[in-house]
Amino acid sequence: MLHVIDWLGSHFFGLFQAGGTQFVGLVTGIVPILVVLLTFMYSVVRFIGQERVNRAILYSAKVSILRYTLMPILALLLLANPMAYTFGRFLPEHQKPAFYDAAVSFCHPVTSFFPYANAGEIFVWLGIADGITKLHMSIAPLAVRYFLLGIVIILIRGLLTERITVYLMNRKSTQGQPSKIQTEAL
Repeated sequence: MLHVIDWLGSHFFGLFQAGGTQFVGLVTGIVPILVVLLTFMYSVVRFIGQERVNRAILYSAKVSILRYTLMPILALLLLANPMAYTFGRFLPEHQKPAFYDAAVSFCHPVTSFFPYANAGEIFVWLGIADGITKLHMSIAPLAVRYFLLGIVIILIRGLLTERITVYLMNRKSTQGQPSKIQTEAL
C-alpha cells in the first residue's frame, strides 16, 4: 500500500513538472510573438483613435456583406476571442445571432496570420502547419487560402443565420407573441 501511495505522489508531482516544462517552452516560443502582435494591434487602435474605429464598425454594421465579413474580422483582430463578440452591441437584436455565428466561425481561420486573436486554440493551426512543414511545403499558400475561405464561410453563415433568425422571430410574432423585427433591413 505504501508503494502505491509513493507511486501516486511522484507521478502527481511529475504531472506538474511536465506542465512547467511545457510552459517554459511556450514562454520562449509562441508567447512573445502573441504579446508583440497584441501590443501592435492595441497601438494601431490607439493611433487611429477609438472613436474612428467605432465609426468604422458602425458603418460596417449597416451593410450586410460588411457586417458578416469586415465586422467579425475587425472584432477578432482588435479584441481577440472571446471579447470580439461584444461588437454585437452595435447591431439590432435580429442580427446579433448571425454576427456571433460569423465571428465564432472565423476563430480558427484568423489564427493562420494572427495567432493572438484566438490563442486558446492556436494548436489547430500549428498542427496543420506542422504537417505541411514535415512534407517540406510552404505554409504561406495554405494560410492565405485558409484565411480567404474563412471569410467566404463567415459571410454565408452570417447571411443564412440572419435569415433563419428573422424567420423564427416572425413565426413567433404570428403565434401571438410580440416581436421586434425590422424585416426591411433584409
